Amino acid sequence: MKRVFLIVLDSFGIGYEPDADLFGDVGANTLHSVSRSKAFSIPNMEKMGLLRIQGTEVEDQVKTYQNEPEAAFGRLREKSAGKDTTVGHWEIAGLISKKAFPVYPNGFPDEIIREFEERTGKKVLCNRPASGTEVIRDYGEEQMKTGGLIVYTSADSVFQVAAHEGIIPVEELYRDCQTARELLKGEHGVARVIARPFEGEPGAFRRTANRHDFSLEPSSDTMLDYLKREGLDTIGVGKISDIFAGKGISRRIPTKSNTDGMEQTLKLLKEEFHGLCFVNLVDFDMVYGHRNDVDGYARALNEFDTWLGVFQKGMQEEDVLLVTADHGCDPGFPGTDHTREYIPLLVYGKPVRKGVDLGSRETFADIGKTVLDYFHISNQLDGESMAAEMLV
Repeated sequence: MKRVFLIVLDSFGIGYEPDADLFGDVGANTLHSVSRSKAFSIPNMEKMGLLRIQGTEVEDQVKTYQNEPEAAFGRLREKSAGKDTTVGHWEIAGLISKKAFPVYPNGFPDEIIREFEERTGKKVLCNRPASGTEVIRDYGEEQMKTGGLIVYTSADSVFQVAAHEGIIPVEELYRDCQTARELLKGEHGVARVIARPFEGEPGAFRRTANRHDFSLEPSSDTMLDYLKREGLDTIGVGKISDIFAGKGISRRIPTKSNTDGMEQTLKLLKEEFHGLCFVNLVDFDMVYGHRNDVDGYARALNEFDTWLGVFQKGMQEEDVLLVTADHGCDPGFPGTDHTREYIPLLVYGKPVRKGVDLGSRETFADIGKTVLDYFHISNQLDGESMAAEMLV
């Protein structure tokens, strides 16, 4: 029974793209920055061929394996007009976004905020670009006193809403975010509205694991829609279902952390299903990349790499594993925003030829095209399939 496990290491870029100057990201390289950490050790991904990928750079102390790589390997360039989670995942799934989502470097327009306040009955605090941890530090106490909503954004196309769980219950915050999602369409159609609940006391606030994303629906079919129409399983682990607004997803498994996501994926490896398991491990981006935590990022990669060795041993005859990313978020680069980078691709399993260099691909969409080829599903997705190059 054919199964594909597609795992996205959220933000694990491997070097800036040719158009990085348009994004202020020339010089960004998430892999290289993380490799500077003494905690960096990823032997399983190295054996698969990670460091054989064109253009990869790591610090000298990192070991490179001389044996034939155990996987097919390559890098992919983003063709979409953006560098955020939504367009990255949509492009992986075969949909290139030619128009960028709106961003708000000066905060959201007054008319949007007034309408949001009227619909929710709550006062808006902040309304400017901000770090998620800093904004609850600066506005958390006021939010608790007033019962308002902390609204903020970033360099990405996001409308983020934070509230203390003890003041506004999580389900109520989700309803408020759904209200924002209904409001933010057309000209102001941001990619994601994100609920950001927190807990704790002034001076010691912390975000909880109850984040929830409310995304726009993809503008056309993705590989998920094609798979589902053919009666195949499409399992979204982590925030995958949120990113695609549930479109094309047959089963949703939310997670609270990378560790939880890996545990859920290992459980699915032992289940019988036919189709795709699409996984997002968000901590690389949310917990480490955006917070410029190089050592934390390295330790998270180590944890994944150790888990990867266990996962590989449990794979079945027709299982194919793809490990990739959706953009960069270089923790050693100035600023805390995503970075315009190539993403890695490692493809492993008995149906895959070992040591195949897939080169430098023109779009992330080659992944979705290849997945559908493996299941022999004709499609009109963007991208070019790699199946003939790497499948036995």
